[in-house]
Amino acid sequence: MTSPHPASTASPATRVLGVVCLAGMAVLVFLAFVASPKDAVQGDLVRLLYIHPALAWTAYLACFVAFGASIQHLRRRTQGSDVLAHAAVEVGTVLTALTLATGSIWGRPTWGVYWVWDARLTSTAMLFLLLLGYLAIQRIDAPPQVRSRRAAIVGVLLVPNVILVHQSVEWWRTLHQDATLARRDFDFATSDLFMFTLVFSVVVMTLVFVWLLMHRFRVGWLELQADEVWLDEAIDARRAEGAVT
Repeated sequence: MTSPHPASTASPATRVLGVVCLAGMAVLVFLAFVASPKDAVQGDLVRLLYIHPALAWTAYLACFVAFGASIQHLRRRTQGSDVLAHAAVEVGTVLTALTLATGSIWGRPTWGVYWVWDARLTSTAMLFLLLLGYLAIQRIDAPPQVRSRRAAIVGVLLVPNVILVHQSVEWWRTLHQDATLARRDFDFATSDLFMFTLVFSVVVMTLVFVWLLMHRFRVGWLELQADEVWLDEAIDARRAEGAVT
């Protein structure tokens, strides 16, 4: 039997966005690892700053998308909002893991250890565990409506945790530096390339996040439709067996 669904989750828009993302990543690699100079204090280690903050930003963005979709699902019980929240959490989990990994790589030569129980690091680890908890709930052996509602409750908790992560450097004394783009003492005049590359990395990673989210949402939606088709076929087959007997 021919599948009613397309084999690819791509559309003309996502193909164009994918090309833009590839071109943007190529430019970012050139700016971060070739064009930009070493830092006077950190040396080549400063190049991680062109990746780490952008990963953290997109991880936050994924949590906000999941938060909004979870609230929508709790209010209206729509399948699309559940699929969107699930897709955002999956992408956000990967981005949060990469944020922790790049932060640890930066921390080893800077602090002397890969990990410290710093307020920023600890709250980010809590966010990562919360994301994993959401995914675990979506896989429990329970009716889909029960799973999605429980997961949505966890999804609503993501943004408060993101706020905790973001404000941790302001509320507590931490080893982690404060927000680079918001620092009042930052010398923009002598750091044009640094600031351009930093902002450019955020823009590129945001586009990559949107591209990943669109594809993951479509995959999730196709899986949902396939499950419904399978269920309808199973019900029809059972009815046919009953009619024969």
